[in-house]
Amino acid sequence: MNDSSWGAPSPGAGFSGPPGRAPAPAPPAGAPTPAAQGSAPVGDPAATRPMPVVGGPAADRPLPGEPGDPENGEDAVGGSSSRGAPGDGPGGTDGGQQPVEPAHSGMPGGPPPAKGKKRAGRDLRAAIGVGLGLGAVIIASLFFYKHLFVGVVVLAVAVGLWELTSRLSERKGVRAPLATLVAGGTGMVVAGYVWGAAGAWLGMALTALGVLLQRMTRSPQDYLRDVSAGIFAAFYVPFLATFVALMLAADDGSWRVLTFLVLTVVSDTGAYAVGWRFGKHKLAPRISPGKTREGLLGAVSFAMAAGALCMEFAVDGGAWWQGLILGFAVAVSATLGDLGESMIKRDLGIKDMGTLLPGHGGIMDRLDSLLPTAPVTWLLFVLFTGTA
Repeated sequence: MNDSSWGAPSPGAGFSGPPGRAPAPAPPAGAPTPAAQGSAPVGDPAATRPMPVVGGPAADRPLPGEPGDPENGEDAVGGSSSRGAPGDGPGGTDGGQQPVEPAHSGMPGGPPPAKGKKRAGRDLRAAIGVGLGLGAVIIASLFFYKHLFVGVVVLAVAVGLWELTSRLSERKGVRAPLATLVAGGTGMVVAGYVWGAAGAWLGMALTALGVLLQRMTRSPQDYLRDVSAGIFAAFYVPFLATFVALMLAADDGSWRVLTFLVLTVVSDTGAYAVGWRFGKHKLAPRISPGKTREGLLGAVSFAMAAGALCMEFAVDGGAWWQGLILGFAVAVSATLGDLGESMIKRDLGIKDMGTLLPGHGGIMDRLDSLLPTAPVTWLLFVLFTGTA
């Protein structure tokens, strides 16, 4: 920009240039005055705008309002921002600056929408890490000192009962006696391990009696509701878990329990992998919308293959064809157990029973397929090998 573009002021009239710089000389006689040229009158602030010093620090910086001024959203090399000059339309209208919206996927002029990518519903890394940790504890307790595994079962039962009774109390107002259930469940598992099936049934009967008696210490209101929930909890968690202790009591009990756990985990893994990749037809949409028929076929196939290997090489007196039957039964019972707990959680209006295990939920969210599978597996072991 040069000085002539602003018009020359009269000598000394409001000149505010840098110190030491003389004012511009007066125009020759007869020359039109700034007022005649249509510029601002002398003394007007617009006519006394400071001039940049040539070669000084301000020379490289554009004046306010000029192209390149940072206040206009422009850089010094002439690049413009999304805000235009007044009157330029969107982003520079006289009525205010409006940001220009980028084109969205699927809108005219925008990029085509990206195809949706299937993702797991949980944190897969956390789930794998927790699963490996639990597996290490189970293997160590099973094969280094198998009586210690009874303590692992008791601990899982106690935490599972706590989760179940807590959710019943929070969501339904049901007050099942937790202390009585934990004490009875512990006795049930230990009795089953020591005395067999008779001890398990005796422990269940005594636990139910304890629930009835303990609830009598409170108001009779909702008595039937509370004791029914307590007896259900006693059957669902510790009684079904006692069949794991029954399997453990056999001479090759560690391998039987490991086979039971492996088949259940393989069944769940097969259902997840095949259902996630190929699942299209819903299995039980009202109960668990994520489960598919293809996933069930994957569970059956994986479990049968694993069952044939385990019965042939791990269980004393087992045969591969027995493993096919066992794998099929485990896949079906594990799926039904998963659906059964899904019904409970839907009735309670929750997604998970707890948050103790990152990537999995709670203990009960891992026991849902194991608990109903335990008596089925125990029964088939007895039928195939002839020993309890």
